[in-house]
Amino acid sequence: MSFLIDSSIMITSQILFFGFGWLFFMRQLFKDYEVRQYVVQVIFSVTFAFSCTMFELIIFEILKVLNSSSRYFHWKMNLCVILLILVFMVPFYIGYFIVSNIRLLHKQRLLFSCLLWLTFMYFFWKLGDPFPILSPKHGILSIEQLISRVGVIGVTLMALLSGFGAVNCPYTYMSYFLRNVTDADIVALERRLLQTMDMIISKKKRMAMTRRTMFQKGEVHNKPSGFWGMIKSVTTSAPGSENLTLIQQEVDALEELSRQLFLETADLYATKERIEYSKTFKGKYFNFLGYFFSIYCVWKIFMATINIVFDRVGKTDPVTRGIEITVNYLGIQFDVKFWSQHISFILVGIIIVTSIRGLLITLTKFFYAISSSKSSNVIVLLLAQIMGMYFVSSVLLIRMSMPLEYRTIITEVLGELQFNFYHRWFDVIFLVLCSCLEIGQCATEIDSTESIQSPPRQITTEDSQT
Repeated sequence: MSFLIDSSIMITSQILFFGFGWLFFMRQLFKDYEVRQYVVQVIFSVTFAFSCTMFELIIFEILKVLNSSSRYFHWKMNLCVILLILVFMVPFYIGYFIVSNIRLLHKQRLLFSCLLWLTFMYFFWKLGDPFPILSPKHGILSIEQLISRVGVIGVTLMALLSGFGAVNCPYTYMSYFLRNVTDADIVALERRLLQTMDMIISKKKRMAMTRRTMFQKGEVHNKPSGFWGMIKSVTTSAPGSENLTLIQQEVDALEELSRQLFLETADLYATKERIEYSKTFKGKYFNFLGYFFSIYCVWKIFMATINIVFDRVGKTDPVTRGIEITVNYLGIQFDVKFWSQHISFILVGIIIVTSIRGLLITLTKFFYAISSSKSSNVIVLLLAQIMGMYFVSSVLLIRMSMPLEYRTIITEVLGELQFNFYHRWFDVIFLVLCSCLEIGQCATEIDSTESIQSPPRQITTEDSQT
């Protein structure tokens, strides 16, 4: 009887998660598109539901909600379903919709979809060869074979997103990193843009007048005919044509410069708006959060460096370890086990909520950046694939943030994977990406500063003559 009650609770929560995923699909991803494939919508919503259910089971494990045997059953079932979706269903439909957009393969789309899926399976399986992710006693058809490979891809995605967030967070929220943009800077850049546009107009006028002069002189219509005429037209050219070619090249260069100046002007206006926003109460609040998250990001980068250099993986969750250090330093009586469980629960809850929210925001921006009416179905399925792998990998990594007594069932469900490898792999990708992004950010800041401070080019008499 208790199993039926527990199952009804899990099914109800999955229905709610499915409905939320359905609404997110309708109101965020596909609100600007009329053509919808319901199979895509169902796959996305089911993936979202089972992904969130894994996080729900982590919360239930900490709070001891449901019977332990029921939790273990739903862990196993949920994991099998999500792996079935990520390894078999989503890749097949991605190939199917790709082939459906190719007219030449439209009649044989089922055959070519199977071929694409087999190609995916080959590379997916070969992915596990260079990594020490499995225990030697696992068979080739064991569920650990799928989890380990999904974990490599998902942990890589998590490291990439975390690295980007760690570098981008201070520049986004802290007013300290904002450039000091004044009205004079904007006016100077707008003057450069207007001068460039004037130069483009003047050169196009010169081109039009040159063409009119050539037309009046008969250089356009009086072309020699026949074979020797063709040879002569190739070897010789009218005096004005060479001038036209040079002017056209200058116009192309100026138009490219005008586009860059326009983007720089828009960026200056956006920066000025952020400066004004940072002076408001809400802006000061986010600025304070920016300092807090910046310290956390620096600490995370520092710890990733320590873990890589000393080949270290923590055995105790960060909360328990931090409380133990504080209690030993202050020399006070404190129930470490009791409070570490409650604080770990809050920390895990924050990680889960921020992970889901951050991933949905990132997926929405990514979808609007690259999608179109033809590719939208494929993009949504790719986002579902990324989302599922991200959440499966989150369970692999969040295990370290939980006290030892709560890790047991996760270890039993996931199997004897090499969990230490995934933490090291995350640290390596995270640190490399942070280093590259920081170098790129510094180069961008230097380039933009030089662009603002460079003096505007004046229009010469030659450029302005018509």
